[in-house]
Amino acid sequence: MAIDDLLDEHEQSERVRTWLRKNGAGILSGVILGVGSIAGWQWWQKEQVGKLAEANVRYEAVSRSLQSKKLDDAAKEVAALESGKAGIYADLASLELAKAQVEAGKNEDAIKTLRALKAEGEFKALIDQRVARLLIETGKADEAIKLIGTADDSASLEIRGDALIAQNKRDEAREVYTQALAKLDVAAPQRRLLETKLMDAGGTVADPAAEKI
Repeated sequence: MAIDDLLDEHEQSERVRTWLRKNGAGILSGVILGVGSIAGWQWWQKEQVGKLAEANVRYEAVSRSLQSKKLDDAAKEVAALESGKAGIYADLASLELAKAQVEAGKNEDAIKTLRALKAEGEFKALIDQRVARLLIETGKADEAIKLIGTADDSASLEIRGDALIAQNKRDEAREVYTQALAKLDVAAPQRRLLETKLMDAGGTVADPAAEKI
């Protein structure tokens, strides 16, 4: 091996050692962080599995309480679900509890249960509609109208019409029911009921086939 080659190798070795001294700590930290991330991910997964298992147990407890008509016990279990990381379990339990409360004639309790749901997007719109219907049934038509706001889908318009009927505003209700029908598919199962509401409000139902001609 030539002297020049030895010097080149020595120089290269020195450069490597110098680079490691400058960057070694960073590399080691990166490795540690990488290993830590993997361990953290595994821990997080175990935590999630554990929380879901606990949520499932509480959800089953809600179901048992509802089957036994113990609504107060079910409400406590639902509250415990909502305070944790229960996800869909909390939503399902709340909906089941609200349904049982309505069937038991406890509409005010059902309203509280539904309003406690942390709903978003389309799910929130459906919850708001259900709450609005219950508000009308409990004599709070004005609150129902405020809750529906400016939503102009068929279901929301129908609810607004129901609230106006409750306020004895038949002319306004008739107009809103007509708008709701116009947005509803001809084959929709709820169309017949909406047509009946419109006629009860003094309106007339147009023939969908004739409208297309």
